[in-house]
Amino acid sequence: MSASRFLMVLLVCALGGGCDSSEVEADKKSPVALAHEAVLAAPSAGASEISTDDLQQILKDQSAVVLDTRPYREWSVSHIPGALNVAHKPGVPMALYTSDVAEIGRLVDGDKSQPLVLYCNGPFCGKSKRVAKELLEAEYTNVSRYQLGAPGWRTLIGVMEIEPDGIRYVFNNDQTAVWIDVRDPLAFEEGSIPGTRNLPHSGVLPGKDVGEVYAAKNDGRLPMEDHNTRIIVFGRNSDQAREVAEALAREAFHNVTYFASNYEAVKASIDQ
Repeated sequence: MSASRFLMVLLVCALGGGCDSSEVEADKKSPVALAHEAVLAAPSAGASEISTDDLQQILKDQSAVVLDTRPYREWSVSHIPGALNVAHKPGVPMALYTSDVAEIGRLVDGDKSQPLVLYCNGPFCGKSKRVAKELLEAEYTNVSRYQLGAPGWRTLIGVMEIEPDGIRYVFNNDQTAVWIDVRDPLAFEEGSIPGTRNLPHSGVLPGKDVGEVYAAKNDGRLPMEDHNTRIIVFGRNSDQAREVAEALAREAFHNVTYFASNYEAVKASIDQ
């Protein structure tokens, strides 16, 4: 099975919202290079590109600072887990938004040899390219880009992370968002965020498309007619929320974020 075939299947699952995960798993066994290993080789940026596999390993090893070069609010609402954000460069119009290299310098304590990985909004986004160019001009020596960006990560990996400010912003501004509380039913009944749906972590089987997630697809808890719906998952802790978020992503929901804290922090964010 070719890499292009695999990518086609993956995109159909992510964007169409309806294929069996077994088909994706079968195609992943292809001996040829897969989409996870691909880069765009985008010109005129200077810094080299890394693949999704590369970025996953970097995040696992914590071998580089991963920077989301989008505006703060966009990062706070949904970012690659573990990615950081800095303030924008003063005096630059929004259409040419770029992160402030001086702020990056403070983040890395002036160490210009610190490995940096930049990303933004995918193949057509110029933010990470602009930041890379300015970093290289400032004599930073280890700068890479993940040019597939947030959209590529969503398609190939699935889940993103939300921050407290993002929780508050979505709650106040996006009435279409689906909130999923994965704590046990007794805790949920004692109180949760208004409008939240309960999908207990205890009913989710890691790595398998069965159990509570399957039931939720049939009983109205999940938005089966619009897989692009924003879904925000929270629970007793970060691991619990992420595991359920990943289970949802395996069911072709491609706008899933999880909160890397607990219910009490979610409530505090909304109540501010």
